[in-house]
Amino acid sequence: MKTFNFNQFGKELGTRMLGVQVRNQLQPIIRDLPAGEKLILDFKDVAVVANSFADECLAKLLLEMPLEELKARTTFRNTNDFVRKSIAVAFRRRQSAIEHPEDWPSLS
Repeated sequence: MKTFNFNQFGKELGTRMLGVQVRNQLQPIIRDLPAGEKLILDFKDVAVVANSFADECLAKLLLEMPLEELKARTTFRNTNDFVRKSIAVAFRRRQSAIEHPEDWPSLS
């Protein structure tokens, strides 16, 4: 398994702009994974992930592939409670926006 270390971008990941930059690096790695291989998304030493970063970097990957495919290709490691909750909220909101875009005009 390959590992993508989020701590290379800092201990506090908080802006959409940074989220775009990280997603642009992450997307081709996930896309080019050999069949059956998973990418470890490692948050070791990352204390904070803002909802905006989580949406821009991770949840927007759902615009490229379904949630089940993303889950099959990635796994999370070393997420503290705050990081885990921020990521979960971002995924729930983005999935809801995909399924019901009329309810989320700002996320469309």
